[in-house]
Amino acid sequence: MSDDSQPQGNGLPPKKRMNLRTPEVMKLVQEQVEDHYRSPVVEYLHHTKKYLSANGLTVKLAKVFGFCYGVERAINLAYASAKVFAGHNIYLLGEIIHNPEVNDQIRDMGIKQLKETRGVYDLDGLTEEDVVIVPAFGAEVKVLQRLKEIGCYQVDTTCGDVMSVWKRVRQYRNQGTTSIIHGKAWHEETKATVSQAISESGGTHYLVVFTLDETDYVCDYIRKGGDKNAFLSKFEGAYSPGFDPDQHLVSVGVANQTTMMKNETEEVQRRFEKAMADRFGPENLDKHFRKADTICGATQERQDALSEMLGVEKMNLLLVVGGYNSSNTSHLAEMGEAMLPTYFIKNSEKLISAKEISHYDQHRQQEVISHDWLPEGNVVVGITAGASCPNNLLEETIHRLYEFRGVNVEKLLPADYREIVGLAPAIDTSAAHH
Repeated sequence: MSDDSQPQGNGLPPKKRMNLRTPEVMKLVQEQVEDHYRSPVVEYLHHTKKYLSANGLTVKLAKVFGFCYGVERAINLAYASAKVFAGHNIYLLGEIIHNPEVNDQIRDMGIKQLKETRGVYDLDGLTEEDVVIVPAFGAEVKVLQRLKEIGCYQVDTTCGDVMSVWKRVRQYRNQGTTSIIHGKAWHEETKATVSQAISESGGTHYLVVFTLDETDYVCDYIRKGGDKNAFLSKFEGAYSPGFDPDQHLVSVGVANQTTMMKNETEEVQRRFEKAMADRFGPENLDKHFRKADTICGATQERQDALSEMLGVEKMNLLLVVGGYNSSNTSHLAEMGEAMLPTYFIKNSEKLISAKEISHYDQHRQQEVISHDWLPEGNVVVGITAGASCPNNLLEETIHRLYEFRGVNVEKLLPADYREIVGLAPAIDTSAAHH
């Protein structure tokens, strides 16, 4: 997709395809974004591949973490919109990404959030002079069509990886194949994706499966049939209008929400492939089953980096930083929980003290307080973050950790680096970094 405010070839008049990414605008945007989100400490650790250690506390970062290109692009376009469209009403469909601090910054710039009520955005008050930002997750076809009818300016920040999934499910749709989406039916990205799986004339369908247990349920139905009403009740809200498991599981194509766990999506694909081969015979599989690798590259890089960290580094605990509704971040927390004490925190404020931490329990879907989470004496803390988490939140977390040990983090950085990035000179140089 181009960097214009509109995708090319959408039939809108030229004025609606304004280029927001001019050198002048982007220079101002970059300065503002860096002021809000950059982190000298995190940048130093990332580029040198070193870690911090002082007063018995060692902090290690995963090799890959934080903002991905798609998130950076979405944020840049939102910031650019505030500058280019000054004087216009600027609205955002939901959240730009799943990070509360970033969304607060967007709101502070005067960009208003359009919220869903019972799954529907109220767009009736918009005019052709208003600006609507489509978030990185994309938006449902019916919403995009309504914006086009209104004629307002659209700033489309949809991630390229998401659009690759859309392309795949449209292929399934055009082949008359039911799209099986491995994802969260309530997630904005999945809702946008499944809208691409239905043709305007009808006749094509989708089904969303979230877990391997749900996958097995569907695969068993493919093999043996079952109680249709029980099936539809179990997956209520996760299938297309008119979906009939007896008719629409004869030919299926698997895709996924881009931020799911790759190994789990691959297992979903494998189980559906086996079920279709069992029912129709391996020799007929090509007529009944299709699949595609549609996991986001950035999501996979962060999962791989954490997997390597968990396998190589000796750590006492792991902190995962990011928005609680961030799918890719939640999967990092799941990976950590399987290996060692892991705490999923929104920001450094959740580190209440060395004795108490407030963190998100994904099983209970709420914040909980844990006690004695940070051991005394020598302790190694690993830190990672999802693709929607800015570096400044990681730095604040590191600062907070070292506050518990009476250490100023900036004094752990080399003097020449502190001078380059404009940090105050260190007085106490006794604490070493490695």
